[in-house]
Amino acid sequence: MKELLKSNLVIMVIFAVIVLTAPAWLTPIGAGYPDILQKFAIFGLFAIGFNILFGLTGYLSFGHAAFLGVGSYTAVWSFKLLTMNVLPAIIFSTLMAGVFALVIGFINLRRSGIYFSILTLAFAQMSYSLAYSVLTPITNGETGLQLTLADPRVVDGMMGIPVTDSLPTTNLFGLAMSGYSGFYFCAVLLIVGFYVSLKFFRSPYGMKLRAIKSNQTRMKYTGFNTRPYLLSAFVISGMFAGLAGALMAATDPLAGAERMQWTASGEVVLMTILGGMGTLIGPLLGVGIIKYFENIFSALNESALHEVFSFLPGWLEEVMVWISHHFVGEGWHLTLGTLFMLVVIFLPGGVMEGITRLSAYLKSKFKGSDEITSEKVSEDAS
Repeated sequence: MKELLKSNLVIMVIFAVIVLTAPAWLTPIGAGYPDILQKFAIFGLFAIGFNILFGLTGYLSFGHAAFLGVGSYTAVWSFKLLTMNVLPAIIFSTLMAGVFALVIGFINLRRSGIYFSILTLAFAQMSYSLAYSVLTPITNGETGLQLTLADPRVVDGMMGIPVTDSLPTTNLFGLAMSGYSGFYFCAVLLIVGFYVSLKFFRSPYGMKLRAIKSNQTRMKYTGFNTRPYLLSAFVISGMFAGLAGALMAATDPLAGAERMQWTASGEVVLMTILGGMGTLIGPLLGVGIIKYFENIFSALNESALHEVFSFLPGWLEEVMVWISHHFVGEGWHLTLGTLFMLVVIFLPGGVMEGITRLSAYLKSKFKGSDEITSEKVSEDAS
């Protein structure tokens, strides 16, 4: 099994099967509906890209939501000016986010450590403020950028797509980007993004990034120029964020400055640390945990809790509901905060470290039992 997991093809097949069958195995826990599945896939791409920068180089960016916002705004403008087909929007958004990341990275990577993190946060907040003020003609300020009936949509007009009295919907050559079709489109891109990440992690390029994270000063002393590698990792990470922003706009054609706020950047940091930074699967686990808490736990109210504990005696049911309602519904942040605190204290490597420890423990147990059995057999034989 260990040898099989070293094969990129085997890993990709397993990952693709898990992602594409997500509606089936997530339905029993209440997360099988399209909206939350789309969020899993979109934020999964966001976290994968962030992990290429943070997980491989150790450079912590507090401003990655800026690229998410750039991708969303670019996608909506593509829908307004060109076509409701999501393909051009995704291409333009990814490229625009890459250009923006190139400019920001060229400036920010002159510093490292906490100074780099503060600079990225400053640029993200500047972008957020500009979207609300100076760039209002482009971003539509507080209202957000939305589709209107008066939008030209030049390419759609050239293709002879009729204009209706209602707002058009995003599509991929006629396939609607809503419901399960929208999820599967996002899922395919998540699989592609995971494959790109896998190739980076298992390539000489990824090894150089790990070496930079381990001891950048020593690499510089050997004459190795680390800056191009750091800048390329920053740009690639920004392009992933731009792609995630485009998918947000594709599933919901609206772009607002709130997607560039520091809280959105902090969310992807939490996802990566919670799941396990520097690992392939860890950030995706972090996305799943946080988005599940945000969408499922936050929806639990007292009536739902009464149904859950209805099998208990009346007085005990009331006690359990009173205790539980502090951790669900509006209090879901308390549960997530407690979980995050426990992981950081006891599992610094995130959930993936816990899985690794559990796997090693079970392996030692089974190995020990096998050795005891073999000893007994040899004793009986003698």
